[in-house]
Amino acid sequence: MALQIYNTLIRSKEEFVPQEPGKVKMYVCGPTVYDYIHIGNARPMIFFDVVRTYLEQIGNEVNYVVNFTDVDDKLIRKAEQLDSTVPEVADRFIKAYFEDLEGLGIHKATIHPRVTENMDNIIAFIQELEQNGFAYEKGGDVFYRTNKFPGYGKLSHQKLDELQFGIRINVDERKENPEDFVLWKAAKPGEIFWSSPWGDGRPGWHIECSAMARRYLGETIDIHGGGQDLQFPHHECEVAQSEALTGKPLANYWMHNGYIKINNEKMSKSLGNGILVKDLRKEFKKEAIRYFMLSTHYRNPLNFNSETMDQAMNSVERIANAVGNLKHRLETVTSDGHGPVRDEMKQKLDGILKQYYEKMDDDFNTPDAITAMFEWVNEANLLLQEPVANPEELKVMLAAFDELNAVLRLYAGDEAELLDEEIENLIAERMQARKDKNWNRADEIRDLLAAQGIALEDTAQGMRWRRK
Repeated sequence: MALQIYNTLIRSKEEFVPQEPGKVKMYVCGPTVYDYIHIGNARPMIFFDVVRTYLEQIGNEVNYVVNFTDVDDKLIRKAEQLDSTVPEVADRFIKAYFEDLEGLGIHKATIHPRVTENMDNIIAFIQELEQNGFAYEKGGDVFYRTNKFPGYGKLSHQKLDELQFGIRINVDERKENPEDFVLWKAAKPGEIFWSSPWGDGRPGWHIECSAMARRYLGETIDIHGGGQDLQFPHHECEVAQSEALTGKPLANYWMHNGYIKINNEKMSKSLGNGILVKDLRKEFKKEAIRYFMLSTHYRNPLNFNSETMDQAMNSVERIANAVGNLKHRLETVTSDGHGPVRDEMKQKLDGILKQYYEKMDDDFNTPDAITAMFEWVNEANLLLQEPVANPEELKVMLAAFDELNAVLRLYAGDEAELLDEEIENLIAERMQARKDKNWNRADEIRDLLAAQGIALEDTAQGMRWRRK
């Protein structure tokens, strides 16, 4: 079966055919880097990395772009709070982003462009829109003329007159129409700014991705992705800006992942229930976080709670135990079981891999792909029960797992595990650091152990540790 993708634009699945055979151009909207990323940011980070790596697994070269919004109102406010500058704030949280990226087992994109590195390109894009009658300037701000683009609303399946009806308050009187959106914002006193034909200022949010997508990937992208919350207005506005100039589709396939709830409640600042990835990583292994994210289909909502994470931890532990036991058996096997791999085993592994590829080809159905991985776990455990092991069969079994795990990455390998002696030494060092009131080092060791899935417990007999 050829790869099928659910295209938000047409609200149905269709066969994925890249513009150039064997080469895929993919753009995913990245974070606004004014703070640490939260669990809601992590879902598209993990999922679209899976999309990218699966496309590579089936033989494609993927040019993958994930941008950073490194200037906007939130960064300006954060810089004021920290008595810092916008570039310093951006650098700090971009560094933190890459730490979380690595901590979740995610590969870097082909390129991570920053808005501030593309200002000339963004200004030129706005000028083109203005010259073609799609933009107008009022008081140093530049707005997009939505009623001039007949396709506005086609991605989110909304009609312009319905959007107008829904706008009630705080409409900028300088706009020709209430639904017009800003392309360039005049700088307020004391704000960071760039010079432009309309005066000092900075770009609006929507124009940034249109300009960077065109610069790094061309006029039409194969896949454009992001969270469901970006479908309107952000992606809708991207479509209007880009297609107004080129007359071509901005993207042939639009993909959007569902929301994350916390204990069945919407995650929001007002509820104070947001969870930062850096904190989540201290409590759970990256494999468990990935399992949690991928065990529900990407288009469905996802609910985070302690029970689901406990299940995720237990599940990845089952996988790790099967792989670790197979590797140990291979290291210690004698020559007694040498011989060809049994046809029955080949057929079972072929069936498991076929199931994996069929499910991934069905709009990246990672839950069922994980089911295929557990079929492998069952077969591995049956093989381990046999009194005589054939090293060739052990190798074939492990090779099949590597193929299953290359994209899902629910097993990190032995190099991620701390030895018991290393754990004891770190705990002793932490205790000494606490005695010396070296709290920074004590916290560093605590966080390192937590990231490795080591729980510390104070008891009447002293400090004890256990693997989660």
